Amino acid sequence: MFGKKIDPTTPPKRVAIIGAGSAGMAAAYALSNHPDKFQVTIFDKQDVCGGMATSSPIDAEKFGASYINDGVQGGSPQFYNTYKFFEKMGFSSTDVGMQISFGKGEDKFWTNVFPSELVAKHADDIKKFGKVLKIIKKAEPLFAVMSVQAMLKLFRFPQDFGDRLIFPLIALFMGTGNQTPHVSSAILERLFLDPSMSLFEYSPDSLLADIPKMLAFPSLHDVYDAWRKYLEEKGVRVFLATEVTSVLQRQKGNVVLRFKNANPESTKFDTERFDEIIMAVDADSALQVLGGQASWKEKRILGNVKYFNDISVTHHDSEYMKKYYEMEFRESLVAESRKDDPSTQKAVSFAKDEFRPLYFIHMYDQDPKKIEMSFDLTHYQPQFKSVPPSGPVNEPAAEEAAKTKPPPSEDKPHVYQTIFLNDKMQEEWTKGEIDPDKIILEKWWKQQGHNWTHYLGTVPWLWTINGKNHTHFHSVQGLPLP
Repeated sequence: MFGKKIDPTTPPKRVAIIGAGSAGMAAAYALSNHPDKFQVTIFDKQDVCGGMATSSPIDAEKFGASYINDGVQGGSPQFYNTYKFFEKMGFSSTDVGMQISFGKGEDKFWTNVFPSELVAKHADDIKKFGKVLKIIKKAEPLFAVMSVQAMLKLFRFPQDFGDRLIFPLIALFMGTGNQTPHVSSAILERLFLDPSMSLFEYSPDSLLADIPKMLAFPSLHDVYDAWRKYLEEKGVRVFLATEVTSVLQRQKGNVVLRFKNANPESTKFDTERFDEIIMAVDADSALQVLGGQASWKEKRILGNVKYFNDISVTHHDSEYMKKYYEMEFRESLVAESRKDDPSTQKAVSFAKDEFRPLYFIHMYDQDPKKIEMSFDLTHYQPQFKSVPPSGPVNEPAAEEAAKTKPPPSEDKPHVYQTIFLNDKMQEEWTKGEIDPDKIILEKWWKQQGHNWTHYLGTVPWLWTINGKNHTHFHSVQGLPLP
């Protein structure tokens, strides 16, 4: 439908987009550039646009900032189009050094800031890993349907290497959580070697070569609100707090949607006809909306996608964080065998004053493959350095000043976010140890697992259902973004 030439004498096609997250808003933006061809309507059951890209207010006097981005923190500079679009809407992101702190204790901890005993222990495995990445790159179709866990066993890596170095990296930056051992091993190669997607530079000595630059997002609430207004000015209808409950028809030349106010107590339903629909929602939600209208092929392909329920707890419990993570530099964390190395001495000198991790991983002792993850939002997000919600837009001096500002005042409590993965594992969570009086916000999230079966039973077959029955699937597949 979208690739065919349209007769200029025919009326614009009526397109309904279900979902106002990044996928739905991007689709609306693209179609709104052709008002002679498309009349666009967006539905979302939330009362704001953005999907998982949300912001929440916090106590500015207590924490030093008036809001946090609580769903998405930032991203790699590789996502160039995202940042260009921010600029188009009048926003920009702020540079931040991506420091990590994985594990707790001298024998289980590692970071990309200085070499630890764990990195020294796996020196030979790290060198071997670089060679394996090149093999995966050359045989990507084979490794696309092989899990990371199976790949590590195939090349005889020790279990500790995978559990404590490799799995945490993928879990944190690809959003795969406790399903990481089952993720396609092709993703791993992309993280290090794909020019358009890599997050890390591989080092044969330390696994990660340096402290990569990340970009911390501006206020995502403001970004998506500006985007909504932009679309409405171009004629797009945006219905928020509106739930599409079902597709009544989609096979007789048009589509009929049934929708209502998202308030659970609302019982008044409306219907409207469209020519095409775009499902910019997860696969489960798409199937739920299609209901009895879903074809057997859609049920098979979309039903193959696996999801898990996670909860994020935003808090300021520093004692909890210190119990489970290495928050500060200590000489005893440095690999003893490398202390005389000039590069190590330089790294240690830097770490003594500048060790400020953004990302943390806690591994369960009974099963290190299973993790919890945390962020130091005070170090990560620029508003704690007095950067305005829009970011330093078109102000080079302000941007440079943001980079050189001192860290947030230690007189104010840091704001952390800890994510507990898979609600079926709640008995293992440490969530109950967070001081309830220091919890700011709790939110449940539905996360895609990206199991290797996703790339066998869903991704290769989406073309067979996309565009059929006036229905287009946009957001239910592909690689995860950080």
